[in-house]
Amino acid sequence: MAEDIIGIDLGTTNSAVGVVESGFPILLADAEGNRITPSVVSYSSDGKITVGRAAQRSRLSGMPVVSSVKRYMGSRYSEVAEDDFCVPLVDAGSGQAGLRVGGNVVSPEEVSAEILKHLKAVAENQLDRVVSKAVITVPAYYNDAQRNATKVAGELAGLEVVRIISEPTAAALAYGLDKLDESAKVAVYDYGGGTFDVSILEMKEGLFHVLATAGDTRLGGDDLDEIVARWCSAQVDGLEYDSLSEQERQRLLDEARVVKEKLTDVDSVRFQIPFFRESVNVDVELSLAAFDKLVQHEISKTARYCKQVLLDSGVTDLDKVVLVGGSTRVPAVRSLVAEVFGLEPDVSQHPDEAVALGAVIQAGMLSGALRELVLLDVTPLSLGIETLGGLMNVIIPRNTTIPCKAGEMFTNAVANQKSMMVRVMQGEREMARDNWELGKVDVEFSPAAKGQARVGVQFSIDENGILEVLTRDVETGKDTILEINSAAVDVADDAVEKMVSESVDYAFDDMAERVFTEAKLKAEELLPAVTAGLEQVADDMDAEDLTEIQEAKSSVELALAGDNANQLKSAVQRLDKATEHMAAILVEKAMEAALMRKLEG
Repeated sequence: MAEDIIGIDLGTTNSAVGVVESGFPILLADAEGNRITPSVVSYSSDGKITVGRAAQRSRLSGMPVVSSVKRYMGSRYSEVAEDDFCVPLVDAGSGQAGLRVGGNVVSPEEVSAEILKHLKAVAENQLDRVVSKAVITVPAYYNDAQRNATKVAGELAGLEVVRIISEPTAAALAYGLDKLDESAKVAVYDYGGGTFDVSILEMKEGLFHVLATAGDTRLGGDDLDEIVARWCSAQVDGLEYDSLSEQERQRLLDEARVVKEKLTDVDSVRFQIPFFRESVNVDVELSLAAFDKLVQHEISKTARYCKQVLLDSGVTDLDKVVLVGGSTRVPAVRSLVAEVFGLEPDVSQHPDEAVALGAVIQAGMLSGALRELVLLDVTPLSLGIETLGGLMNVIIPRNTTIPCKAGEMFTNAVANQKSMMVRVMQGEREMARDNWELGKVDVEFSPAAKGQARVGVQFSIDENGILEVLTRDVETGKDTILEINSAAVDVADDAVEKMVSESVDYAFDDMAERVFTEAKLKAEELLPAVTAGLEQVADDMDAEDLTEIQEAKSSVELALAGDNANQLKSAVQRLDKATEHMAAILVEKAMEAALMRKLEG
């Protein structure tokens, strides 16, 4: 068995970790089911250090919270002394920048090490074994000092950093761009929460070379959130943004981010914060057209850097433009990218996860868990399996070059489930029933609690167009193989055209049904969990919190009875947000109980 090497995207705003497990490059989720971890660290007065979402919530209690520390890796104090940072910047000695948290001074490397420790723990908890080696991503423009600082952070976290890989190269690997023809040229447009950079890469002798890179470490989605928050405060009498308290501004910024994200799917959203102040309820409507106008100046700043890298690289004939970073979901951003580069951007990968997935692929190559493939034809239609709710889960997207191999890990949806039916589907529709079934196989596994049994599903298409579907019970290592002859590739042109045409014709209806189904599944999981949680900790909560939870719960139940996808999705998000404090109390109680058992033992 190859030695584990984990891949880590150590991001300015968010971070992620993954590994090649049972032959599949996957990202790993924390105990709450999140694959993305906010790059935030909080320091309590008693010395306790918290990372991620819990650290974000600590900000409201006035605890020292460090975010966006990546901006200061490998920097001298004189270079960043005037920066507007969430905690005071100080000279830590020898001219190096430090951060004052409470009565202590910590280095950016030490803060980053806490994030890396958390990601290492996530990997070890999921894999149930120790990991000690990692590939970590850095921006293409990082100098030697910054790259070395990243390596130091990894070592402080107990990791041997076997490779530092640039983020554009990692993104290119995730998009499968290493499978393009020799000398292919690719633009990677990375617009994250706190930073922006764009790079031109060229394939040469089987490796990616960065021809040019440019960017701004003070340009990101956080700036779009502030624009929306300022706009909202201007719509409400008595809310002057610059005069608000830190907590009030944070509430506006949090809701602004939610509104921005919703506007990637709908044409209009209400900006709502009930009980913002005594007798002040924030409730204003923002349309997509108005949002585009608000942020146009900000996102247009990225165009200058795009033109700069094209000029610096001397490239005029790009083969691909790929998008990375959550801010690339904004429709106006995608339109700007298409206009500047003269190419429709490739949006086939998850923008928040592409860099991390590329790091995992690189780690898998170094460990020997993955091997490079030779390329020939392409798949005419997407291939995937039917998942809970009748959804189509794509594993190999349409137009993927073959031979190819891809897979995902799935878990049991029901407690004590003994088997899983894997239906292999082909097509472009969102619901499995509207696609074609190529075959099916029943995978048996030991009964386990919900979400505990793990089944790997891998699709592999050889150079002859033969699709092999391998399913593996991870606990036992038992494989089941289904071979499907050339049906995966040998599809009549008119059948392909008909399927693609129908996917366009029914796109809005299909997506609405998918959104509703996904929200319904989430609601059916969340409602009983909320009820059970309230039974345990209702007495420890404020009346205002309980009222908000009950109202949000009722909204979900009402939306479930209807058929409005966006209404149900919005109601579920509201309930999810309303129960954050309850979830924190439940975790604290569980930790206290565990500690008491340990002391009693």
